Amino acid sequence: MKNIAIALADVPGAIARMGEALGRAGISVEGGAAFSVDGRGIAHFLVHDGDAARAALEAAGIRVIAVQDVLVQKLDQERPGQLGLFTRRLAEAGLNISVLYSDHANQLIVIVDDMERGRMVSEGWMRGEG
Repeated sequence: MKNIAIALADVPGAIARMGEALGRAGISVEGGAAFSVDGRGIAHFLVHDGDAARAALEAAGIRVIAVQDVLVQKLDQERPGQLGLFTRRLAEAGLNISVLYSDHANQLIVIVDDMERGRMVSEGWMRGEG
């Protein structure tokens, strides 16, 4: 899975245009988030094929900021505090979170500044070391 970061105009229909471009290319959005801050829009979406998503969006005139690897982490939804515990583990490993959202399967999607160390923390968490 890949995160695709997209610059979007802060106007009606901008997200629809992005979704339509991906749909025409047969690319499904698996999760994501979009925000508008100070009149500028940015979106992060989870896709299976980041290169194909980039090509489809750029062909539609939509600026792609980055295509990035992600950590995919399942948290125990029955235990309050899981988000704090997992992100504390990342912080203790000296990792900074730049993107965090959830996918359609209620998994946490995270991008950190050192993905190799992030994978080690994530894998340890999944083994029950968290």
